[in-house]
Amino acid sequence: MTSLLRRVSDVLVLTVVALTFALLPGCGEGSSEDDPFGEARRALLDGVGSTAARAALTKRWAPIHYQDVDVTGSHSLSGKSDFLTRVDFDGDWSGTNNWDNTGSRVLSAHAYQSVVETSTHWYLLYTFFHPRDWSDSIFDTEHENDGEGVLLVIQRDGSEYGALVGAVTVAHKDFFSFVPSGSPLGSGSESLDGTLSLASFEGQLHPITAQEAKGHGLKAWPAYDIVGDGVKYFPSLSLAEQPSSATDADVRYKLVDIYGAEGLWPRRELTTLFSSYGTFRGDTSGGCGLVAGNCGSNSANSPWGWDDQNDGPILRGEIANDPAKLAAWYFSPASQFSTTYTFNPFKGIGTDPNQP
Repeated sequence: MTSLLRRVSDVLVLTVVALTFALLPGCGEGSSEDDPFGEARRALLDGVGSTAARAALTKRWAPIHYQDVDVTGSHSLSGKSDFLTRVDFDGDWSGTNNWDNTGSRVLSAHAYQSVVETSTHWYLLYTFFHPRDWSDSIFDTEHENDGEGVLLVIQRDGSEYGALVGAVTVAHKDFFSFVPSGSPLGSGSESLDGTLSLASFEGQLHPITAQEAKGHGLKAWPAYDIVGDGVKYFPSLSLAEQPSSATDADVRYKLVDIYGAEGLWPRRELTTLFSSYGTFRGDTSGGCGLVAGNCGSNSANSPWGWDDQNDGPILRGEIANDPAKLAAWYFSPASQFSTTYTFNPFKGIGTDPNQP
């Protein structure tokens, strides 16, 4: 699909979402015919309680994402085991058949986005999912399901989409912090791990993130990079493409609102998907484990289950549900981060209490 058609598709999605928003009582006043999704943009100045506002904001800052791919070994499926996809890629919400179904299904690229808001910052969390955490060595463990991601810290500076000032990435049991050049943030109680690189996409600068092959740890590029085979993913609100091969430099991933009908948060108590709070259910079926005993069960986590093994007072899941606390620990000056939330569905703030 050409870049022009891709951009038209995203504009149509934003237009439909924004027009729907504008048709709500009181939301269409003052809209402009030459600004079809102006309401969604203006909503950002008041908060991110609307689906339209979150879609616009998360698309604006969504990462250009580099995925290293390994084609060796039978569990790689010729590289397919490193392709991004959605949790229900196989048509169901069972966590125990995802390893088994990886080879026989289309792995259309998706990423889950969540937004949390204070008066000073937006916290955008992007979750990248793989059905397999795999290996081609009998000395390494494997497991079904794999979720890792990146938290972007956006300063609300009065501009339409704010300013990107920091990022914290998830690589297995560790978090890593990065800032772009010119950021007002410095190292806090955790040392900075590098510079957050940016690249232009559709006329705007986006951060570049990268994941390893096999285990899929995630850092800011080039702390991780494509080595040999690999896929370069670019964000979309409407398109979810599967790479044409293990080496594909132009693939769209679709952003999914984690709070929405297709998201994970409303399914947090679904026992076929989660074995416990924040932990995906996964078993050893489908040939997982190159030798007996090296496939783990229930070994992957959703964002509210992510945890760094040695970052002091930051608790399991707080990268999702209390990101202002995390930002004030990882970055300085801590005093600039308001810790009072105006929108945080993980804590039930700014949402309809009757909704999941």
